[in-house]
Amino acid sequence: MTKETLVFFSGIFLTLIPFLGLPEVWRQYAVAVVGVILIIVGYVLRRVVYLTGIDKGNGERGTDSFVETTQPLFEEQEHDLK
Repeated sequence: MTKETLVFFSGIFLTLIPFLGLPEVWRQYAVAVVGVILIIVGYVLRRVVYLTGIDKGNGERGTDSFVETTQPLFEEQEHDLK
């Protein structure tokens, strides 16, 4: 079962819970469990989309901000505090 299918069927189950005739306590636990499942699967799906978006295709990720340089980037300036 794919993650998208799990989200779909969890949503259907969540919609049907009030009409199943479950005791109130079981209904509360069922809603909480389905909610936690949807949160976890939603997070995983968003992370996969994000990581796919920054992947360069050769195993590297495109958001690395490391820059190696042999020249100084900033000049030291002396300021007189008077």
